[in-house]
Amino acid sequence: MKSLFGRILLWFLAVMAVTVIGFVFITTATMSATRGREHLWGRMLSFQGEEARHAYESGGREALAAFLERSHTVFRTQGVLADAQGRDVLSGADRRDLIEKAGRPVRAFLFRPAVIARQSEDRRYWFFQIVPGDRPGFSYFLPQYLWIVAVVVLLSYALAVRLTSPLRRLEKAVERFGQGDFTARVKSQRRDEMGQLARTFDQMADRIQTLLAAERRLLLDISHELRSPLARLAVAVELARSGEDAEGPLNRIQKEADRLNSLVGELLEVTRAEGDPAALRLEPIRLDEVLRDLVDDCSVEAKAQDCRLELTASQPVEIRGDAELLRRAIENVVRNAIRHAPPNTAVEVSLVKDAGVSVTVRDYGPGIPEEHLPHIFDPFYRVDTARSRSSGGVGLGLAIARRAVELHKGRITARNCNPGLLVEIAIP
Repeated sequence: MKSLFGRILLWFLAVMAVTVIGFVFITTATMSATRGREHLWGRMLSFQGEEARHAYESGGREALAAFLERSHTVFRTQGVLADAQGRDVLSGADRRDLIEKAGRPVRAFLFRPAVIARQSEDRRYWFFQIVPGDRPGFSYFLPQYLWIVAVVVLLSYALAVRLTSPLRRLEKAVERFGQGDFTARVKSQRRDEMGQLARTFDQMADRIQTLLAAERRLLLDISHELRSPLARLAVAVELARSGEDAEGPLNRIQKEADRLNSLVGELLEVTRAEGDPAALRLEPIRLDEVLRDLVDDCSVEAKAQDCRLELTASQPVEIRGDAELLRRAIENVVRNAIRHAPPNTAVEVSLVKDAGVSVTVRDYGPGIPEEHLPHIFDPFYRVDTARSRSSGGVGLGLAIARRAVELHKGRITARNCNPGLLVEIAIP
C-alpha cells in the first residue's frame, strides 16, 4: 500500500488485533493449566471442583449428579468428577484420556471440544470441564463487543487523519513553492513534530524568498551602478578622440576605471562574506590588537576629514574567527563613521568583553532617519539626505560588514544617539 494514511490505519488495526488475540490465548492458557489459579476464571473452575467433591462426599452420586446438572444448565459445559486414577466416580468409566487432553493447550478459536482439568489439593480427585466445539472462544466475544471494534476503528481513523493531514498540506505547499509561488506557506499551529516540520519549511521558504528578492535587487543595483560609470567612460572616450584638451577626458577615464575597479572589489568581498561558514579560516585573533592596527591605519583618513579616532580597549580580548573578514567588517564601519563625522569631532571605537565581545563605533554626525535604520545594511542602500553618492562608496561597505559578522554567529545593529550614529558589532 503506497498511502501513508492507509499504512497507519492498518498498522493500528493490526496492533489491536494482535493485542486481542494475545489476551485470549494468555487467558485460555491460564485456564487450561491443570494447576492454574492465577486468573479469575481459573479460580472459578477450582471452586466448581471443590463443590463437586463436597456434593459427592456429603450426598453421594445423587447429589453429585444434581450439582453437575445445575453446572451444565448455568455454564453449558459438561462436568466430570474422577478419582486420582481418572475413573469417573459417577459412572465408573475410565476417563484417563481427559487427563491427557487437559495437558494440551486450548485453541480458543478452533471449532473443536476443549478439556480443562483441575486436581484437588490432596490429589484425590480430578474435576474436568468439557467445552463443546460449537462454542469457540469460551464465549469470550459477545455481539456488544462489536461496538468496541467500531470505536477502535474510528479512533484509528481519526489518528491516521491527524497524522497525515499536515503532511498533505505540507505537500501542497511544497508543490506550489516548486512551481514558483514563493508565497506558499503551511502556517501550521500544531505543537508536535509535524508542526515543527511545517514551521521549519515556512522559515526555509521565507529565507529563500528573501534571498531571491535580494538577488534580483542586487542584479538591478549592480546594473545601475555599472551603467553610470560606463556611460561616463563612453563620453570621455569620445572627447579624447576629438583631440581637444585630452587631459581632462583621460583623467575622467582613469577616475571611472578606478570606480569600476572598486565596485568589482567590493562585489568580491560581498561574495566572500556570503560564503559557506564551514569555509571560514578560523584562528585565534587578538581583537584588541586588530582594533589598534585598524585605528592607526585609518588615522590618516580621519585627519583628512578634520576629525580624530579614539580607541577604548581596556583588556586583551581573544576570539576565534577569520581575521581578514572581521578586520574588513570593522574597517568598513569605521570608515563610514569617519566619512560622515563633522569637523573637530571624535569617532569613538570601543571594545568591551562581557558574556560576549562587543565592538562599538560612534560618530557625532547627523545620524540617520529612523525609518532608514533597518535598511542601511542592505547592499547598495544609501540614505540620500545623509549618505549621498558625493560622500563616496557604492553602498556595499555595511552590507559586507553585516554578512561577515553573521558568518561568525554574531549580529550588527545601528541606532541614533542624538547626535550621531552608533553601530554595535556583537560576537559570541
